[in-house]
Amino acid sequence: MRKRGGKVACCLMIWGCVALLLPWMSGCGGSTSESSPEVKVDKAPIGDGEVTTPEAVVGEAPIDDLPVATASEGDWPWWRGPGLSNIAAANQDPPQVWSETENVRWRVKLPGRGHATPCLCGDHIYVPSADKEQEVIWMLCIDRDSGDQLWRTEVWHGALPKIHKNNSHASATPACDGQRVYFPYQTDTDVRLVALDLDGQIVWNETVAPYKSVQGYSASPALYKSAVIVPTDGSKPNKLTALHRESGKIIWQVPRPDNTECYASPLVARVAGREQLFIIGPDKTRSYNPDTGALLWQCDGPTTYNAATVAFGADTIYATGGYPGKALLAIRADGSGDVTETHLTWKSDKKAGYVSSPLLHNGLLYAVSDSGLMRVYDAVSGDVHAERDLDAKFYSSPVLVGDRIYVFDREGKGYIVKAGHTIEVLAENGLPDGAFATPVICGGRIYLRTLGDFYCLEKAAVDR
Repeated sequence: MRKRGGKVACCLMIWGCVALLLPWMSGCGGSTSESSPEVKVDKAPIGDGEVTTPEAVVGEAPIDDLPVATASEGDWPWWRGPGLSNIAAANQDPPQVWSETENVRWRVKLPGRGHATPCLCGDHIYVPSADKEQEVIWMLCIDRDSGDQLWRTEVWHGALPKIHKNNSHASATPACDGQRVYFPYQTDTDVRLVALDLDGQIVWNETVAPYKSVQGYSASPALYKSAVIVPTDGSKPNKLTALHRESGKIIWQVPRPDNTECYASPLVARVAGREQLFIIGPDKTRSYNPDTGALLWQCDGPTTYNAATVAFGADTIYATGGYPGKALLAIRADGSGDVTETHLTWKSDKKAGYVSSPLLHNGLLYAVSDSGLMRVYDAVSGDVHAERDLDAKFYSSPVLVGDRIYVFDREGKGYIVKAGHTIEVLAENGLPDGAFATPVICGGRIYLRTLGDFYCLEKAAVDR
């Protein structure tokens, strides 16, 4: 079943994903809203320990009138998974051996191209795709057990821009709150955010902010209370925007540093005793109040251009980047204002990664650089317990299942590494066509979109 979200007369291009690399995992197509939301420009609300954010847009949509989005057992409904940590349920046993024919539950060819990590909610998988020749972006719904396509909705039709060769026009990972699927995409003038119901009907399709980028858009959305939050960090006046999940109206919108591109996805988590919205770059790692958009604190680094998402513990976050420099930072998250001199716990050398996001578990921080250097850091001290050159290039982020870490290189080879203070590679298995997306591991299965086909890998002994 194919559904359309409506053509647009103007030639709006889209530039969907990261540029200098990112977790590769963005408009014009007609909006279903009757009118644009009414907003007013004001100073952002300031509370204890918050920093004034000038020229904030305060919308009329409420922040807390909808149920909080939660992940059901066995789902992977947004970027970084149910716990926002890339840690999968430990009570499962995904395969340790596979090929394009061995331990394959299903393998399907999707239309178009996209680097988004799949979004799993209930019996369905939601994944975006784009076709440059047809000048179209779709959201697809796939049956989790069979791989059958259940519906395909056109969310944008119009010219698609030139983007980085390793990017796609469908790189942001969708988020699902159990009622709607949210996906940001880019046209030639702005970033838009579409919300679809679970039958594939477009609920709303709204402009977020003007946007231009050399490399393309790729940031995945974050859900918080009634909001879906997206950054727009390009060469236009940059913004961080919270839209209402039900109506698409603006809740708040605050300025970000102008004229510097950044490709990192935001993440909202309770760290150091308070809810915080974290985003890496440009130039600094920042924390915002997710209720208002007010800046809480900022810390210099890791570098100018960034693509990864923070890892977080009880009171500390970990931020890696990027370009032109590289570094991995550990920052205590209980500060206010500029915390560079007071809350930067440790900083790595220049062997840190850019695109792949780090993984924190049991006091150890696992990180893979773009060039294939895997490291195990002590999360408290920053000491390097182990490092190993995997001799490959990476965009995909590591995922933990029990005591095993799964990560795929850009050529499609999957590595299984034993979690711990050393780096013991348990297995290596290849798939054709390459892989930029991060795998999703649920119910003993590995769901992976390669640059060719979409795979569901499962042990052959499992009763089907």
